[in-house]
Amino acid sequence: MTDDLGLNTQADELLEELRQRVRPKLIVISGPSGVGKDTVIERMRQAHPEFHFAVTATTRPRRPGEIDGVHYIFMTREEFLAARDRGEFLESAEVYGHLYGVPKERVRRALRSGKTVVVKVDVQGAASIRRLVPQAILIFLAPPSMSELMHRLRSRKTDDPTTLMERIATASRELAQVYEFDYVVFNETDRLDQTLATIDAILVAEQSRVHQAEIVL
Repeated sequence: MTDDLGLNTQADELLEELRQRVRPKLIVISGPSGVGKDTVIERMRQAHPEFHFAVTATTRPRRPGEIDGVHYIFMTREEFLAARDRGEFLESAEVYGHLYGVPKERVRRALRSGKTVVVKVDVQGAASIRRLVPQAILIFLAPPSMSELMHRLRSRKTDDPTTLMERIATASRELAQVYEFDYVVFNETDRLDQTLATIDAILVAEQSRVHQAEIVL
């Protein structure tokens, strides 16, 4: 009986150790322009207030309804370049004439506090993060079809015809990069709940790994 109690105690200690080994994750949500990244992130923000959602800095003009510091950190080109030169971004890139970057220190502080961090970047940015943080979990949001993606881009009415065609051509090239990601999630039209459920399933699986990678920035 004493031996059984000792074994049970050891087993309980192991189980508790497994619970405590769960580490915060760096989740990267990416995909071509128009696939619905902003909408997905907004719903994730509502569903997971315990996560830290990195706010991207950008030099592009603010769109109607966007709030500085919530949807993006809006900066002048001069401010952005100065911050980039100081090494303040986890990754940065110029896309369609505008600069984008993820502030590094906010992400670092969130991870240290034990929070899973969600970052939304374009495909080029995701590749940069993978090089810097191999343990990051990269999720590629894919459209149901190229015709549907073109429809979504046209419906936004935020781009002139030249920029619109450039976005469509870029999206075709970005789709070819999907094999550099860990997961692909199809963002089907009018099935946002399904998209979110698939992402949640990925997060649960990653949190359930026996071997948990530590994110170091």
